[in-house]
Amino acid sequence: MSDKPPLALQVLPHGEGLPLPSYQTEQAAGMDLYAALSDEVALKPGERQLIPTGLILAIGNGYEGQVRPRSGLAIKHGLTVLNAPGTIDADYRGEVKVILINFGETPVTIKRGDRIAQLVLAPVTQMQPQRVPNLEATKRGGGGFGSTG
Repeated sequence: MSDKPPLALQVLPHGEGLPLPSYQTEQAAGMDLYAALSDEVALKPGERQLIPTGLILAIGNGYEGQVRPRSGLAIKHGLTVLNAPGTIDADYRGEVKVILINFGETPVTIKRGDRIAQLVLAPVTQMQPQRVPNLEATKRGGGGFGSTG
């Protein structure tokens, strides 16, 4: 019996026959997501495309899904997830799709079943915004964008 909480998912017709998201190693943080394409997609340099996974997820209250790039695609082809990390909210029940962009110098072809991204499940904390007249001062203050070295 696994000590991992369950991740309920629905496989859409165009996702049938593809592997379910899975961890490639015992201590991996992310599960691979697969392209549920009927035809190949060629991404030219600078081009972006929405790639379906054929999955609908029920992540569960208190969690989110983070869609992140795969490092191998990034270093080998310049391919990454445009809105990384993309967020899948616990109450979203639409198909998970991945926005891929080609920052490389040559076209990249995505085929059915290719591993296109990884899904990291993480706890979420919600906070109640409260307007205040002033905030507590800190040593850093408003310094940002490289101000700490």
